[in-house]
Amino acid sequence: MFSDEASDSVTVASVWRKQHESQRHTTGSQTSAVLRCEAEVQSGSRTSSSTQTEPEPLLTQLDPEAADPPGLRDFLQRVEEEVVGELVSNARSHAFDGHQVNWGDHSQLVSCLHLLQHPVAQERGLHVTCVSWSCTGSVVACGFGRMDDDGWSSESSYVCTWNLDRRGLNPNQADLVLDVPSGVTALCCHPDQPALMAGGLYSGEVVVWDTSRTQDLVLALTGTSAESHREPVYQVSWVPLQKRGGFGVLSASSGGRVLLWTLDSDQGRLVLDAAFALVRQQVPQGVSVKTRGGSSTVGVTSLALSPWDPDTFLVGSEGGLLLRCSFSSTTPAAVTSEGQSVTPRAPAVFSFRPGSGPVHSIHCSPFHRNLFASAGTDGLVHVHSLLQVDPLLSLRVSDSYVFQVQWSPSRPLVVAAATGQGKLQIFDLGRRSLRAAATIEQGGAGHAATSLSFNAHNPHLLAVGSTDGSLGVWQLSADLSEQRPRESSQLEQIANQVAE
Repeated sequence: MFSDEASDSVTVASVWRKQHESQRHTTGSQTSAVLRCEAEVQSGSRTSSSTQTEPEPLLTQLDPEAADPPGLRDFLQRVEEEVVGELVSNARSHAFDGHQVNWGDHSQLVSCLHLLQHPVAQERGLHVTCVSWSCTGSVVACGFGRMDDDGWSSESSYVCTWNLDRRGLNPNQADLVLDVPSGVTALCCHPDQPALMAGGLYSGEVVVWDTSRTQDLVLALTGTSAESHREPVYQVSWVPLQKRGGFGVLSASSGGRVLLWTLDSDQGRLVLDAAFALVRQQVPQGVSVKTRGGSSTVGVTSLALSPWDPDTFLVGSEGGLLLRCSFSSTTPAAVTSEGQSVTPRAPAVFSFRPGSGPVHSIHCSPFHRNLFASAGTDGLVHVHSLLQVDPLLSLRVSDSYVFQVQWSPSRPLVVAAATGQGKLQIFDLGRRSLRAAATIEQGGAGHAATSLSFNAHNPHLLAVGSTDGSLGVWQLSADLSEQRPRESSQLEQIANQVAE
């Protein structure tokens, strides 16, 4: 039993507790629990959107036909037939054939990149007589001699090469200088092997050099024998050997013979494989033949191979004669063959209209199987068809001689010619005017442009030789080196026209 004092204490405590709980539920505590939350990111995300057109107005959403301006649909339907007709007519028109829009800046058609010289040859007054590019397009080679025939066959000369890709190119110092015992009259680099070059000499010899050798660079030569040429060799070319494979060397001389040689590198000599002789009595009828001093042979001054027909080659003569010949001819030539292991054959099968003087150069078009160009002492470049006697057209190039003519390897309608007046003329047959599209002058007054060669690997480059002993490497613009639309069809039109 509790005492009264204890009972009063319990009662007071109970009342205080009830009042305290009542106040907590009605008025809250003096402090409340603190809630904390931490968040952390290294990047944020954004979303953006845009449109190139403004939102369609409510009228367009309700009526799609209202999207076009009033009358536009009717107008397009009304003119559709007329516009389509004009487009078809323009597509069939030839009014702008040969015209090419140039969206870039206009640049000069030709510019000189290098003027290459061999000082010793210039001191001796030698001329650049021939030029050829290697099959890689990096090396240019030239031969030195003289363009006059004043009995200098015993005078030595040179063949020089420059690698244009070589760092530190010295235009006054050739990368390679070959000493040659006679004047160099013809030069041709091998079509597959960059180190090989074939050359023709004024003495009548044919030589093959191997520039990869370290000592004796003469790989093979014909020497002087009853089977070799006895007069100046004016042309050499590498020819695919149909039966044996590989390449042989074809040479032509003013003695009237065209000889095919095979290479015997082990013996260091060129072996005669086939011989062709051009005799006045065996030339196809229909033209008069001029020969030197009443000789029965026709002196060959130029030769060209057809890139389309391996059986066809062309020759030009001292008397202006121009002949189409066949390698497969079996007709014996009317010449003596004593002391020769190969019987000469008569190759001529067709005669073209002869010129008034020696034919210095012939070159076949790389874009049409029937077209070729010729040039000589009459100052003209003639464009011929293999199927017609007369030339299709003639271009007045010079009042002097034309020493060489060549088609561009990249532009079907472009032809270049080196003249005795010291100028190289470049013609674009697609132009209405037959004037030169560009002219290169090298060597100054009194010097002739003797030789030229387009770079087949890089058609922007053109090499020009001069009688001042310099070899210029010129850069051609796109106008002269890049084929234009419909250019091949224009060339076809020229080939199909009938000679007047």
